[in-house]
This record gives sequence, C-alpha cells and structure tokens, in this order.
Amino acid sequence: MKVAAPPLAELREVCQPQAKLQSRNGEHWAGRLYMRAISLRTTRQLVRTSVSPNTLTWVMVVCGVGAGAALLIPGLKGAILAALLFQGFLLFDCVDGEVARWKRQFSTAGVYVDRLGAYLADAALMIGAGVRAARGGSDLWISVGLATALGVVLLKASTDLVDVARARSGLLPADEESTQPRSQGIATARRLASIFKIHRVTNGIEASLVLLATAVADAAVGNIGPTRVALAAIAVITWGMVVAHLASILSSSRLR
Repeated sequence: MKVAAPPLAELREVCQPQAKLQSRNGEHWAGRLYMRAISLRTTRQLVRTSVSPNTLTWVMVVCGVGAGAALLIPGLKGAILAALLFQGFLLFDCVDGEVARWKRQFSTAGVYVDRLGAYLADAALMIGAGVRAARGGSDLWISVGLATALGVVLLKASTDLVDVARARSGLLPADEESTQPRSQGIATARRLASIFKIHRVTNGIEASLVLLATAVADAAVGNIGPTRVALAAIAVITWGMVVAHLASILSSSRLR
C-alpha cells in the first residue's frame, strides 16, 4: 500500500522549526531564500520511503566532494557541474535533518557525518580550484588550493573545538551572548565583516558560485587568469578569517 504524502503545512511545522531557522548560525542565506522551499517538497516524497536520514547525509557528502572533483573538468562545464553539485550538497544538508525530524530518527553518527561532510566538501572545492588554476601554468597553484583548503578546515574546526573544550570542561554549549567579543576593536571588526559579508567566500556554496563566475570570465578572456585571481583572493580572505576568528573566540566568553 502506497503511503500518502503528508500535507506541506504539517511537514513544515515538524521539519523546519523556526527556533533553528532563525538562530544566528541556524540557516544559510540560500536556505532561507529558496532551498528550504525545495527541500520541503523533496522531503515530502522521501518520508514516504524507507530511506534513512544517515543515507541522505552520505549523499550530501558525495555531492560536496564531487563538486571539488568536477572542477578538474576544463572550461565552463566543470564549473557549472561544481556549482550544481554544491546546490545538491545544500539540498541534502536540509533534507537529511528534515527527514530525521519527521521520522524521529536521530543519531550521533548522523551529526558526525554531517560535520565531516562540511569539512570534506569545502576542502575538496578549494583543492579542485587549485588544480584547475594550475592547468597550463605553475604547480604552485595546487599549493595555494591546498593552503586554502587547510584554512577552511581550520575555520570550521576552531568553531567546533569550542564545543569540544566546553564539553570536556563539563560546561554546557556556548549561547549566542557568549560569542560577543569583549574587545571593542575586535567587536567593531566583526560588525564590519558582517556588513560586507566578505567572509562568505570561505563557504563552499559561495565559493562555487564565485568560481563559476570566474570560469565565465576565463572563457571571455581566453585564459585561466580570472580563476587564479579569485583563488588567490579566497586564500587571503580565508587566512585572514582564520586569524580573526581565533582572536574573536579567545576574546569572547565562549571558553569561560
């Protein structure tokens, strides 16, 4: 007997709790703008099947890592495929949690793989960009891609390690108030970064779109120069963010 699809309104109430979506780090802008509408309709069909949330999380990981591999394909085709795969990554990043909430199938392993996938996907994209930038030129660009990937991983790890440090010290997870820097200078710099949103290029969603735009520019000028400029800029921004983020954490109350 075929299971009927639940009403969208009921599904939304259970699968997209406003407390999560409206929290400071609860939702990517693309999720709010369009992906949650798409994911809910995808979830509506998936909850009628036996597919598990953890399986969907692994699909998310494959999409993210595949995006980095897609950049090895020369020209616009590779950049378009990478951007589409990262949209798939975002879709399944939404869907796995929605299916878990509806089916009440939660697991620590799922949370772990979800975080691991975020590390792997963003790092793979930067490595792929480095290999792409090295085509027809110096292998130094591969090193730039690797260095950028390392910076992206450090950015994510520095945030996650706050929870690890607090848990090992017997403390509850940090609340949003504790993330505010005590240093006025760092707080001002953080507000400026929030206004200009330049830090977003360290995220795979935004980076894949930047690399797509530069692939178009590459095709227009007939060389890989725009991609190299973009990768160099992302590398500088990433490592600037690593230093700034560490300073922000150490100057806040998150570790107290």
